[in-house]
Amino acid sequence: MESRPAPVSLAEAFRFWLKLGFISFGGPTGQIAIMHQELVERRRWISENRFLHALNYCMVLPGPEAQQLATYIGWLMHRTWGGIIAGGLFILPSVFILIALSWIYVAWGNVPLIAGIFYGIKPAVTAIVVAAAHRIGSRALRHSALWAIAAAAFVAIFAFDLPFPAIVVAAGVAGYLGGRYAPQVFSAGGGHGGARAGYGPAVIDDGTPVPPHAVFSWRKFWAYGAAGVASWALVLGALVLASGWHGTPAQMGWFFTKAALVTFGGAYAVLPYVFQGAVEHYGWLSAPQMIDGLALGETTPGPLIMVVAFVGFLGAGVAGALIATFFTFLPSFVFIFMGAPFIETTHGNLKFSAPLTGITAAVVGVILNLALFFAWHVLWPQGREGPFDWGSAAIGIAALVALFRFKAGVMPVIGACALAGLCYRLLFP
Repeated sequence: MESRPAPVSLAEAFRFWLKLGFISFGGPTGQIAIMHQELVERRRWISENRFLHALNYCMVLPGPEAQQLATYIGWLMHRTWGGIIAGGLFILPSVFILIALSWIYVAWGNVPLIAGIFYGIKPAVTAIVVAAAHRIGSRALRHSALWAIAAAAFVAIFAFDLPFPAIVVAAGVAGYLGGRYAPQVFSAGGGHGGARAGYGPAVIDDGTPVPPHAVFSWRKFWAYGAAGVASWALVLGALVLASGWHGTPAQMGWFFTKAALVTFGGAYAVLPYVFQGAVEHYGWLSAPQMIDGLALGETTPGPLIMVVAFVGFLGAGVAGALIATFFTFLPSFVFIFMGAPFIETTHGNLKFSAPLTGITAAVVGVILNLALFFAWHVLWPQGREGPFDWGSAAIGIAALVALFRFKAGVMPVIGACALAGLCYRLLFP
């Protein structure tokens, strides 16, 4: 029998979370895999069952599940400050990297070299969004009723331009009713597999008692909730005093607060809502710029929802990027600090609720709409009366083949398409 690892100091944990913030590529699946390899298999800071138990809770919450999982584990090991450090360092490197890349984009985006690179990246991003719709749909649409919800969501946003939160609420209601009258259809799938033995004892093992700070109490529950609401109100109030309620900073704070609360299903699920608000309603950036921002988000570490920093930067500079980041991620910290003590105390096996199953099905429809919208702007860049862009079409088809046929990763696909776009623009300026 291997010996149990020594207790982990906050300083040692700080170094790990900082490192993770710079290497967390690959979207939520890749980021969760990295944490599992490092924390469960190699360092043995937490057991497989406790890791999956925390992950299942994070999957139910709105927001980026990988960042929430880091916050959860950091909190479990080192109390509130451990959670703040783990969750904060998971996103801070990507914030500063994206601000730097956004500045380069704004300053040099029209230079032929940069323009050629983004010419190739745009169809690649469109293909990546199509692949995301397929990936989520193949897992979520297990019955014709769920296909119907996905189709209804697509029609609602494509034909009637209904707001994304309304679609989420309607899908949640449909899931709730389906769970009551057809539970076999709306029952949750596991999704993460069973526990795997053989890693040896962990610092936080299956039988490790719940630490005192992780024991649930209503006093701590309401205290964390009040602290979160107070932080939100204080910052939003300061923005209102500085620029007025209708000023861009205050509107960004309010908009990204709403976005944070409807991000069920990952970043691709909330992109249609961000697109509706940032591009169509507020006009902070254009549709092609949104595609470019998604490309930058795909190529930087951290959660993909960090694309909001790019949106904020184009709308209000560095301050806008920081505002978007703060209001997007604040709810994630509050959800963990309020709910994790209950989850740790009960140690039950959480399952996805029937409403979440309905929402996930609807997400497939809205992501498909987003892919079609991106494709329209990429293939007809000058609008309906303009010519069809055969170069972008060829690059997009190649990206789809690479993703579906050869199972290529996102980073190689974006890199290859960027090179192809640069060569095409140099040959056909």
